Amino acid sequence: SVLAEVVAPVNEDVIRLIAAHLAEIGDKLDKDVQARVVNDLVKHFLNENLSKEEIMRHMSRVVRELAQAMPTDMEQEKVMLVLTMVLTKKIVNTVPSLLGRVFSTAVDFMRQFHNYVVEMVSDVKQ
Repeated sequence: SVLAEVVAPVNEDVIRLIAAHLAEIGDKLDKDVQARVVNDLVKHFLNENLSKEEIMRHMSRVVRELAQAMPTDMEQEKVMLVLTMVLTKKIVNTVPSLLGRVFSTAVDFMRQFHNYVVEMVSDVKQ
């Protein structure tokens, strides 16, 4: 996983703490993600004529729009990271057969937050 790649030498308790915090944020943001947004993403993932890059661009646009609409005092990167996870869960819950394609796309998308995750881990360790 991206998180495991980034923090391999870090104490597992630190990873659990960060994961629990992100899950808590995810639970709060989950209710703000409307079904039509999820269904639109499902349609994109089901469309085999779209390249992975086209789906990634669409997912990025959706995550950015949702993040901008969220009334939150959190860093934009954290909101986008959690929204990506929430959307991934909702898409796979809607169409379980999309797990491989959605997970792969989400991991690729979250790679852009590599430095942010490293900073999060560093902050917790201090």
